[in-house]
Amino acid sequence: MILTVFRSRLRPEAQAEYGELAPQMSKLARSMPGYKSHKVFVAEDGERLTLVEFEDDATQFDWASHPEHRAAQERGRSAFYSEYSLQICEVKRESRFSTSEENR
Repeated sequence: MILTVFRSRLRPEAQAEYGELAPQMSKLARSMPGYKSHKVFVAEDGERLTLVEFEDDATQFDWASHPEHRAAQERGRSAFYSEYSLQICEVKRESRFSTSEENR
């Protein structure tokens, strides 16, 4: 599995436009072959953390290079983000735990 770790801060004036585009990008990501999941977290200080999981390098690359996503990336650099960092990671090991009834 490939994990994308995207940390960012939005410009205050970009909130509305970003809020319109983000759901479109989420929908597009979910439609991509190899997509597993994504979650967005926002810290009290405004930093945003987006975690995206894809099956492998090839499917993550397809997402990263999709024309609509590329256009959104360009818009992000020119108008949305005051800063960001991006890490592409390979998951070496995974374990899970749950106390839900179906796992007992």
